[in-house]
Amino acid sequence: MEQMFPKALYFAGLIVETIVRLPYEHQRRQIPKIDRRVTFSEQSLLAGLFVAMIVLPLIYSLTSWLDFANYRLSPPTKARASGIGTLLLAAAVWLFWRAHRDLGANWSPSLEIGARQTLVTEGVYRAIRHPMYASQFLYGIAQALLLQNWIAGLAGLVAFLPMYLVRVPREEQMMIDHFCDAYRAYRARTGRIVPRLRR
Repeated sequence: MEQMFPKALYFAGLIVETIVRLPYEHQRRQIPKIDRRVTFSEQSLLAGLFVAMIVLPLIYSLTSWLDFANYRLSPPTKARASGIGTLLLAAAVWLFWRAHRDLGANWSPSLEIGARQTLVTEGVYRAIRHPMYASQFLYGIAQALLLQNWIAGLAGLVAFLPMYLVRVPREEQMMIDHFCDAYRAYRARTGRIVPRLRR
C-alpha cells in the first residue's frame, strides 16, 4: 500500500504527457512530409522506450513478477527519494509541455521534416536544442526514484541512453541538411539538453 502513491504519480505523469501530445499528433498527421528518415533502428529504440517506460512499470505495479528485484529504503530515505522524484517528474512534464507548445506544427515523434517546417529557436529552444530528450532524461530519473525496483525503476534511464546517443546525431544532421548555416549557428550557441554556460 505504501508504494501506491509513487506508482500512481508515475502513471499520472504519463497520462498528462499523452494528453499534451494528442492535439500535436493530430496536427502532425495533416502536414505532408518532405523528408523522412525513419529506420528500423529508430523504431526499435522507440519500442524499447515504450517497454521501459510503460510495459515494465505496469508489470511491476500490477503483478508480483518483478518482486525479486524490489529494494527497500528506510522511511526517511524513501520520503526524500519520493519528494525528489515528484519534483523531477513535474519538471519533466512541464518541459515536455513547453517543448510541444514552442514547436507547434513543427513537432514530430520521428526523424521527418514537414512541408512547412521552420527552425524554432525561441522559448525553451533558446537555451537547449533538445528539450524533449531533456524531459525524457528527467522522467527517467524520476522513474528510478519513484519505482523502487531495480528493473522497472532503472529501465527508463537504460532505454534513454541509446535513444540519445543514436538518434540525436541523426536528428541534428537532418536539421543541418535542411537549415544549413542557420542550424549550425543555432547549435553553436545552445546546449543539447543542458544550457550552455557562457563566459
